[in-house]
Amino acid sequence: MNIDQTINQAFEPVSNFIASIIFYSEPVTGYDIKLILVWLVLLSLFLTVYFGFINIRYFGHAISVLRGKYDDPNADGQINRFQALSTSLSGTVGLGNIAGVAVAVSAGGPGAVFWMAMMGLFGMSAKFAEAALGVKYRQHRDPSHPESISGGPMYYLRAAFANRNIPYAGSIFAGIFAVCCIGGAFGAGNMFQANQSFQQIVNVTGGDASFMADKGWLWGLFMAVLVGVVIIGGLQSIAKAASRIVPFMGGLYILAGLVVIVLNITALPGALATIVQMALTPEAGFGAVLGALLMGVQRAAFSNEAGVGSAAIVHATAKTDKPVSQGFVGMLGPFIDTIVICMVTALVIVITGAYEGGEGMEGVELTSRAFASAIPWFPYVLSLTVFLFAYSTMISWSYYGLKCTTYLMGEKPAIELTYKVLFCLVTIIGSSSALDSIILFSDAMIFAMAIPNAIGLYLLAPELKKDLKKYMQSIDKK
Repeated sequence: MNIDQTINQAFEPVSNFIASIIFYSEPVTGYDIKLILVWLVLLSLFLTVYFGFINIRYFGHAISVLRGKYDDPNADGQINRFQALSTSLSGTVGLGNIAGVAVAVSAGGPGAVFWMAMMGLFGMSAKFAEAALGVKYRQHRDPSHPESISGGPMYYLRAAFANRNIPYAGSIFAGIFAVCCIGGAFGAGNMFQANQSFQQIVNVTGGDASFMADKGWLWGLFMAVLVGVVIIGGLQSIAKAASRIVPFMGGLYILAGLVVIVLNITALPGALATIVQMALTPEAGFGAVLGALLMGVQRAAFSNEAGVGSAAIVHATAKTDKPVSQGFVGMLGPFIDTIVICMVTALVIVITGAYEGGEGMEGVELTSRAFASAIPWFPYVLSLTVFLFAYSTMISWSYYGLKCTTYLMGEKPAIELTYKVLFCLVTIIGSSSALDSIILFSDAMIFAMAIPNAIGLYLLAPELKKDLKKYMQSIDKK
């Protein structure tokens, strides 16, 4: 066996074991329903209704907050609102938007796209709650660096249970979240990104005949060096890189997608009709509808991470003294990630018909084929975008995993450096492993984070609703 095969053989059983626990399912009318997906859907629906459809009613206000209309230059925090959103987006606008959508369509059919969009819409409410609570319960834990901020579900989970006089339960759930987040950083935030960026490099350099075809470890080493250069510099370095990469890569990808859509504009109505029909109509068969719904929800949750709690870690560092205001900024994340960028990918795949005749689950290969069907040299543009998406996601998720590591083990330079070195080394494993093993492990870790995080959001929802009311009253008076 070569190096890649050896690494994959060692990693596969670990991935399968973890996924079997997290993705426990129950048969319903002959179909296996993953309970974790039900958990996430109910959370997003509950918060949307409980906060009075905040995702729609206050969308305009969220834009105003992001533009700096309500900024206080003297407010506590490490990075500005735009940098916080950019860093959060760089963690979500990754290969889930390119490869993840392709996986959804190839496994669940075009109807999965509709349910991805719906999950993105309702997920905005969950992201609002996470970002607001992240700011509200953030802390300055490092005496040697008093400007440094630590926040996220670890801290608001402890507060939620402490308010009910059961602090030990808060510590347990916070610890579970932190451990799963570290796993998510290594899996979804690192290995999945390295794996799919490597696959695209192989695609454009000759496929199976490429020099790189069996050298995933070499690509992983290259990516590890690039990631290490940025993450050693800490949050400020990550935020600066993200605020430059995210607008460029997002704009480039959307522009490329729109070119393909315009070239196939006559097929657009039919593509949209296919997406809606496969998502809603019984004619497609109950199995097709249910399969599309489940796959759409799963890939959307993986892409925008609403309800998972990861984004709260970086939103907690934003310069603001009004937690609810940052919640509105965080709310824009799922809209940009899932409703805009994922929809561009989906339309390119469906409108070109590239998903038809595919063999089983496909990732970035399907998206690349869809772009190539319109313009043969577009996969090269896609390669640049894939690289930027992967790179930006990796640097952001390295920070999420780092804050959870220091939460568990203390804010010490030696611990931080050890974590960063391990994070870079894991990149090599990701580039060398099979896609199915990577997806199983990545999804399992990401969705496991949602279990304790959702409990915290439910417990703190009444408190946050009061904060929202006070905030809107203060805004109305201005």
